Amino acid sequence: MPRIARYSSSRRAPVSAAGDTPLVADADAADESPPRANPEPAEPPSPHTRRRPHVAWLLLALVLAMNAAMLGFWVHDQKHRAPQQITQQDIDAAVLRTLQTQTLPSPTARAAAKIAPSVVHVVSYARTKRGTEVERGEGTGVVVVDTGVILTNLHVINGARRIAVQFADGSTSNAEVINIQPENDLAVLKATEPPDDLQAAAMRSTEGLNAGDQVIAVGFPFGIGPSVSAGVLSGFKREFQSPEGKQTLRNLIQFDAAANPGNSGGPLVTMDGEVIGIVTAILNPTSSRTSLGIGFAVPIENAAKALGSPPF
Repeated sequence: MPRIARYSSSRRAPVSAAGDTPLVADADAADESPPRANPEPAEPPSPHTRRRPHVAWLLLALVLAMNAAMLGFWVHDQKHRAPQQITQQDIDAAVLRTLQTQTLPSPTARAAAKIAPSVVHVVSYARTKRGTEVERGEGTGVVVVDTGVILTNLHVINGARRIAVQFADGSTSNAEVINIQPENDLAVLKATEPPDDLQAAAMRSTEGLNAGDQVIAVGFPFGIGPSVSAGVLSGFKREFQSPEGKQTLRNLIQFDAAANPGNSGGPLVTMDGEVIGIVTAILNPTSSRTSLGIGFAVPIENAAKALGSPPF
């Protein structure tokens, strides 16, 4: 009789015609089937599965390329974008904010700050008959050349055996007289050991100045200083006769900024911080030797001649 076909237990039985009862061999027949020596190899992976990593890399490259393109467009747009226009209204608003939030120095303070590094304290010394050195007088000077050349009054240093000057940074030096101009009560000194960073004052002609223009006088009144006093120009081409009547000074600047003994030789300065004269004398008909509001200064044009420089 024909042999009944055997089926592997791993295979699913076909469905009967009725569609509800599987057709399977009996259990004994299934158990008698020998194992297969060469099992079928596993189904190889699909080519589509193998390409999935490449697809991921392609997607990443595409994203990076899009980002680079967007960045390039942004940079190009920034380069060609028109700069923001600043209007006069913007400037006015910025200035107003500064004025409302910042305390600005006064014109007098700015002028004093500009001249301050060039102002020096001048002290003259004499010797007694016993050989002792004593202070003879003091005044003020102004540096006009940064190598240590200083303008002061002749009467401040006249008759001195030794002259010492103290600079704005506190350093001191002896000084020598290198020129005098007696008719204008001027002396030119040269410091023997000036500071390396010494600043010379800026000077300007008196031409174009008018009575009423603001000025400051800087010096060491009664040895106190540097001190600043403010006032105005009172007039030009004034004359002054010394109390002893021994000398008459001409072509002087009159000013009303407070000046006292010790201010002699100091600078008379504009609001731009420029020296226009050397304070020389005060008018005081009393014996108090204090300021009454009438001071005199030698115009800087005359001082320039004492330096050996041509006038402005």
